[in-house]
Amino acid sequence: MKNLLFFILIHVSLFAHGVATGDQGYIQQINGINFVPFMYLGAKHMVTGYDHILFLVGVIFFLYRLRDIGIYVTLFAIGHSSTLIFGVFADIHINAYIIDAIIGLSVVYKALDNLGAYQQWFGMQPNTKITTLIFGLFHGFGLATKIIEFDMDPNGLLINLIAFNVGVEIGQLLALSAILILISYWRKQPSFITYSYSTNIVLMILGFMLTGNQLIGYFNS
Repeated sequence: MKNLLFFILIHVSLFAHGVATGDQGYIQQINGINFVPFMYLGAKHMVTGYDHILFLVGVIFFLYRLRDIGIYVTLFAIGHSSTLIFGVFADIHINAYIIDAIIGLSVVYKALDNLGAYQQWFGMQPNTKITTLIFGLFHGFGLATKIIEFDMDPNGLLINLIAFNVGVEIGQLLALSAILILISYWRKQPSFITYSYSTNIVLMILGFMLTGNQLIGYFNS
């Protein structure tokens, strides 16, 4: 189980946060309200949005109660959805590389939190609910910066963005269900406590990799 999780974490770090090329063309071509297609695109984005998944793995890694998981996932969803819609409608142009670098750092932050680093370094524990909401805001801006680059039809834009967010939540539930099944099984094994530390070290490294890739892109752009 440890090796399987390591493989998944390494695999997802190789992909960038964004919208697939084929989907970009589709978004630019259609007009009017297209609720179901945009809902599908939102679900697809979340399932293949590996930076989102890495962050959520960190968030739920030590959460055992479904109620707690629901609270954190809801906070992340509120942040992600609000800045996505606001960023597009307010036409806020933020460099996508910088936003994605911050998203990578959110993975690093959560891995360090799981390792108890902040209590050891500063003698205090940051409010994890607030930080989850804040990083959700950045994750939403990450996608908004890409969507506003497309010449989307303003007719039905709000409904289409709402549909996209509905799809994001569906995709999030699908991704989290798979992750929870794996982690729940692993928690029953003696190796969970033994390798939980090294797993979060890997998670932190992957976050640095995501950040480094985006900073390289920024300085080369």
